[in-house]
Amino acid sequence: MELKIRKNGNNYIIDVNGEMDLYNSYKLKELVMKMLEKKVERFIINLENVDYIDSSGIGALIYICSTIKKMSLKLIITNIHGSVKKVIELTKLMGYFPITNSIEEAILQMED
Repeated sequence: MELKIRKNGNNYIIDVNGEMDLYNSYKLKELVMKMLEKKVERFIINLENVDYIDSSGIGALIYICSTIKKMSLKLIITNIHGSVKKVIELTKLMGYFPITNSIEEAILQMED
């Protein structure tokens, strides 16, 4: 799994590439925690290039989401598709995660 950060205004977009599984999902958690230390307030996690996620990946997303919610900051997860979308639907987390279909949509929602 590869992580890239880019900035759009006040929003930090984290592009996740590869599989989010037991062996690497902690990397996303660590990255977000470091960004929180640096006072980043708006996160967009882009899963466009993620084709596989396991329970560890879901766990990392839940941890990130709950941490950011507790701090009253903003998070949106975007571009969920294929088997990743199926896993999130099966675990009944579609309503828990703030989800959009595109980065553009996520940026618009951040402005609200």
